[in-house]
Amino acid sequence: MELSNGKSTCVRHTLPNTKDTKYFSFRVVSLLTVFLSDFSTSLEKEVATHSNILAWRMPWMEKPGGLQSMGWQSQTRLSDFTHSPTLYQLWFFGAIKRTDAEKQLLYSENQTGAFLIRESESQKGSFALSVLDEGVVKHYRIRRLDEGGFFLTRRRTFSTLNEFVSHYTKTSDGLCVKLGKPCLKIQVPAPFDLSYKTVDQWEIDRSSIQLLKRLGSGQFGEVWEGLWNNTTPVAVKTLKPGSMDPNDFLREAQIMKNLRHPKLIQLYAVCTLEDPIYIITELMRHGSLQEYLQNDAGSKIHLTQQVDMAAQVASGMAYLESQNYIHRDLAARNVLVGEHNIYKVADFGLARVFKVENEDIYESKHEIKLPVKWTAPEAIRTNKFSIKSDVWSFGILLYEIITYGKMPYSGMTGAQVIQMLGQNYRLPQPSNCPLQFYNIMLECWNAEPKDRPTFETLHWKFEDYFVTESSYSDTNNFL
Repeated sequence: MELSNGKSTCVRHTLPNTKDTKYFSFRVVSLLTVFLSDFSTSLEKEVATHSNILAWRMPWMEKPGGLQSMGWQSQTRLSDFTHSPTLYQLWFFGAIKRTDAEKQLLYSENQTGAFLIRESESQKGSFALSVLDEGVVKHYRIRRLDEGGFFLTRRRTFSTLNEFVSHYTKTSDGLCVKLGKPCLKIQVPAPFDLSYKTVDQWEIDRSSIQLLKRLGSGQFGEVWEGLWNNTTPVAVKTLKPGSMDPNDFLREAQIMKNLRHPKLIQLYAVCTLEDPIYIITELMRHGSLQEYLQNDAGSKIHLTQQVDMAAQVASGMAYLESQNYIHRDLAARNVLVGEHNIYKVADFGLARVFKVENEDIYESKHEIKLPVKWTAPEAIRTNKFSIKSDVWSFGILLYEIITYGKMPYSGMTGAQVIQMLGQNYRLPQPSNCPLQFYNIMLECWNAEPKDRPTFETLHWKFEDYFVTESSYSDTNNFL
């Protein structure tokens, strides 16, 4: 049986551990959620009117055998949410993490009062309400009554979540703010390839690329916003003829093609048969993180967003770490910003693979200009790099994030920085930087590389930065 979005299909099925035969009319509304209408065989006339809507985890998502080996597992009765089978509850986000709820609510398109309801991470069968209040996300536990129903405080209970939402959209009644519009959902992630043809064959016809707008230029070439096949927005990096060895330029492309992660810029294709050589990647419309931070200067970006930036970059770097790659040029200028607060590591021009023959150090064989203010002291001294030297650079990136793109070691030359680092000097704690954030920076700047945290550790430190029981607002404040 073939499923397609938006189309209804009817299935006859005998429920497990029962003798009841049911007809299910279902409609696929997303890759992970299927809504089922439950129709009794003895009451076929009810088919047109019955609306006991259920949400199930479809077994074909989890194991082979399709609908014939169902093993249905009920998730959440949507009749708890609504009396209307046509309303698919834009505010219900299912089993997403609290941190993901915050990220989605903090999208600039959401306004105060934006909200969502999600399944609780810590308490099975319970729900949580997440609400945006003047740039801050607040969370409330929604508890179940033994006899059925929901409540924040037993002073006021509700038969369904739909009643719950209906009430709090009319009055705050103890909440931080009256509920407004449901949280907007994140955009569809960028694909890993332009089409199935470019998965393995990544040389494409140059005529399929249209250059629209120059985004920037550098010593070796330009970056353009472009369009592939008049359909797909892309970024196009060009190489000035004679400016560098084409093999070095293509090495970056080969590295990017081998690395696939949601927090790394994805390579789509190349055009190498004539000059100028093109590298085609996904388009990040807001440019570099450095410019993004400098342009904001604290007007809209606050600590929650800054921690999220750090977490996303650490996630991408943790993947590089797991794949035995080092970046060697990690900085805010080499992190790109997309729609909906998405941040991705870019510019793998200096990246190298390590852990060859049980070694975790890469020694550069060529004269390369190093970004001294971002480079670990041992890498400057010996020209040897490791993933731990990337961790040092990440600490400098954290400084850039928390200071809205300020230059580290401002007023100091590269030679002065090297001298000061030799005397164990470290960048001071910025005035707006929380101690918890600064302590992570100091960990990254440990003099001994082996004592610096891994990127995996850094990722969870920032993912869990705000996670405490106090993250949930006290419902005892409800009167």
